[in-house]
Amino acid sequence: MGIAAAEDPKETKNHQNSLDEMEMKVVKFSRGKAANLAALRDKKLKGQLAGKEKLIGISAKAAAQAEKWFLPIEGGYLEPEGLEKTYRYTQQELELGPYTLEYTSNGRYMIVGGRKGHIGMMDMLSMDLIKEFQVRETVRDVAFLHNEQLFAVAQKKYPYIYNRHGTEIHCLKEHGKALKLQFLDKHFLLASINSFGQLHYQDMSTGEMIANHRTGLGRTDVMRVNPYNAVIGLGHAGGKVTMWKPTSVKPLVTMLCHNGPVKAVAFERGGHLMATAGVDKKIKIWDLRKYEVVHTHPARAESLDFSQKGLLAASNGSLVEVYRDAGGHDYKIYMKHRMVKGYQIGKVLFRPYEDICSIGHSMGFSSILVPGSGEANFDTFVENPVETAKQRREREVHALLNKLQPETVMLNPNMIGNVRQPKKKEKKTKKEVEEEIEDAVEAAKSTKVKNKTKGRSKPSKRAKKKEEEVLRAKRPLLDQYKEIGGNPEKKQRVGDKAELPKALQRFAKNKQS
Repeated sequence: MGIAAAEDPKETKNHQNSLDEMEMKVVKFSRGKAANLAALRDKKLKGQLAGKEKLIGISAKAAAQAEKWFLPIEGGYLEPEGLEKTYRYTQQELELGPYTLEYTSNGRYMIVGGRKGHIGMMDMLSMDLIKEFQVRETVRDVAFLHNEQLFAVAQKKYPYIYNRHGTEIHCLKEHGKALKLQFLDKHFLLASINSFGQLHYQDMSTGEMIANHRTGLGRTDVMRVNPYNAVIGLGHAGGKVTMWKPTSVKPLVTMLCHNGPVKAVAFERGGHLMATAGVDKKIKIWDLRKYEVVHTHPARAESLDFSQKGLLAASNGSLVEVYRDAGGHDYKIYMKHRMVKGYQIGKVLFRPYEDICSIGHSMGFSSILVPGSGEANFDTFVENPVETAKQRREREVHALLNKLQPETVMLNPNMIGNVRQPKKKEKKTKKEVEEEIEDAVEAAKSTKVKNKTKGRSKPSKRAKKKEEEVLRAKRPLLDQYKEIGGNPEKKQRVGDKAELPKALQRFAKNKQS
């Protein structure tokens, strides 16, 4: 005698819903209501029509089954709720942009994020869509972590970590309402700036929160990492650009770059040039070795990016301009591209190892050809755009073994591994030496002289020994005093009458007129 297993009501309901959906699709492909064969007297005709009706039913089921598997996505329409009217929806409400985008370090994969929650990941080598999903809330920025397997998304309240299949892995609540994200690949640090002006660093290999700095300069959504030294650059509303590292509470550098809010910041691959754009309609190129402006171009820009070969892309509204160094940091316009009227560009980004500049705008993303922008030769030990899964795993292990500590982030990374030179001793001032002499004399006078027998403890001999102790204590300090320019043998003259007590003022010498 067997025991029947209890059926799950939820599974039963889902099964019933799928059967109902299949019946609706069968009705869609059927040829209408079946003929009434009961009134026919001809048995031969009746059998032929019954066979045809059976074939029609089988073909309708087969078509419904094929549509279920080969056409899984159905075209949709606007579905109003309550008193809503479909004709009142505007195009701005239907757009998912503006879009932001990011490439992996080898340029193989790209992730795009729409302002209204649309996330998509693509393999740019084969142009295949890997994953596309909707988070149903505001997306402010996206960033790949160490490779394409994980990426971070700055959403409405917190940043989230997803894998390449769109599965949520972590929620980083300690970062708060993040506006921008940057990943330091050599240090495995995820940096974010939130709406309160707080800069966070979190180690993605251990999950430890490394630093939380208050910038003290208000809200900002302008952040970029210098690829040369991993220093974070922030642009602020007061026209300042600050540079930060995880182990410093205060900024390493504070530069006044514009006479208004800073709109965009970009660093050149070598780390010695920085481009900034402000509301004052100026794009400035800075030499970070001298912290001086080397070129100024009168133009607006909402987004900036340097290519691997030093070309600078700037976007404003629906216009993209590419600048090229003509020699001596004299940047001149190299190319121009105007998008369709009404497309608002959110971000421009060059693709590594390709002559392509990607543009994220209000309707999606586009790509333009910029000859000479990408590095033509790549080193597979550094970055491999055509790496296999095995090579990716090996590179991930090597990256974890070679991970740098947060202390190695500094303005001049060449100092790592060098011996620090000893500091030169600063010369003491005359006043400090005089104070040391006075302290040494007081200490020598306060020393007690031992009592000796057979006339050796006479007052004269004891006074002579004290004088010798005082001279011994003063001798090393007198040499320093002479080097400074003082004259220890010169007696101090009696000063003005106003400086002396009334009882001694009559002994002061009058100044010769």
